Amino acid sequence: MSAALASAMPLSTPGRGWRRGAWLVLGVTLLHLWLANHALLDQLGSGAAPSTPRRIEVSFVRELVQQAPPALVAPAPPRRAAAGIAAAPAASAPASVPEVLAVPEVAAAVPSPPAITEPAPAETAPVVAAAAVEAPAPAVAFEWPPSTRLSYSVTGYYRGPVEGQAQVEWLRMGARYQVHLDVSLGPSFAPLMSRRMSSDGELTATGLRPRRYDEQTRVAMRSPRVATVHFDDDKVRLAAGSEVALPAGVQDTASQFVQMTWMFTTKPELLEVGRTITMPLALPRRVDTWLYDVVARETLETKVGPVATLHVKPRREVGGGDLTAEMWVAPTLQYLPVRILIRQDRETYIDMLLERLPQQGSEGGAVSAPTKR
Repeated sequence: MSAALASAMPLSTPGRGWRRGAWLVLGVTLLHLWLANHALLDQLGSGAAPSTPRRIEVSFVRELVQQAPPALVAPAPPRRAAAGIAAAPAASAPASVPEVLAVPEVAAAVPSPPAITEPAPAETAPVVAAAAVEAPAPAVAFEWPPSTRLSYSVTGYYRGPVEGQAQVEWLRMGARYQVHLDVSLGPSFAPLMSRRMSSDGELTATGLRPRRYDEQTRVAMRSPRVATVHFDDDKVRLAAGSEVALPAGVQDTASQFVQMTWMFTTKPELLEVGRTITMPLALPRRVDTWLYDVVARETLETKVGPVATLHVKPRREVGGGDLTAEMWVAPTLQYLPVRILIRQDRETYIDMLLERLPQQGSEGGAVSAPTKR
């Protein structure tokens, strides 16, 4: 084919031939990208809501450095009654957080402080990375972390290598949260394909409570494709309009990563190798239950230095119709995912690796104007 193209270019007009060849390469690239995303796009709804929820605006003012996770403060023991005075009936203890919480199509990402109340046995102690790690902070009560931004470099494969960038933002204002996961392939100033996954909801005593999930995919020379999932008090309204019962602790594609961070922060024993986490997840087309296994401790080499992580992998066959997302969680970075590997099948994937230290904002935030489609 290359010989035929070369013979078709007049030798007397090298500038014109070069331009024709460049346009041909660009056309082939765009066609390749369209084919690469065609199957995924056809799985999404095409309806578009007039606007998405107003975005929480935050200024990121500092970098998060590696630090051993502090212990969470244990509840104070009940006081003994003074001699000669009858003790008041003990108030019933609050229900504990379930050991395996229910709450991933892919996936996002994001923050949380941390905790280990007892040192792990020597044979299961986390690997300490060679990078500098600050001493553990004093024991504190759990508090939702400030807004956080994670930046990733992206590599992958679909009938050839692909590259790009990704970003996850965890935003909070009072009892409201948002998670935005943005992935793009191609140059950052003019991506050939991009996808945004956004979750909007509330902070509760049992983690995140999504209210709405929006997913938008853009491909060069094609109209955006949109899917929206609504979470009511007792049901989930899927992208095509069908309704299913709302499972307890259900999460969406974007919120699942933050919910895991909350779970590992409040119950770090869930990250022991061999443990399994159960999560109900509302995808644009259905609600399903996913199982995640903690499979290994691994130290990753990143642009910010070596980071000790735990590898969390979905117990689901690759290529079964759903995107699957593995994650490598870093206890020294507030249990955030340092790496996220998203697979469509055994050969098609994107691999997101932390590119810089996470950025965090000041407390609180402001709401921007509605985002138009």
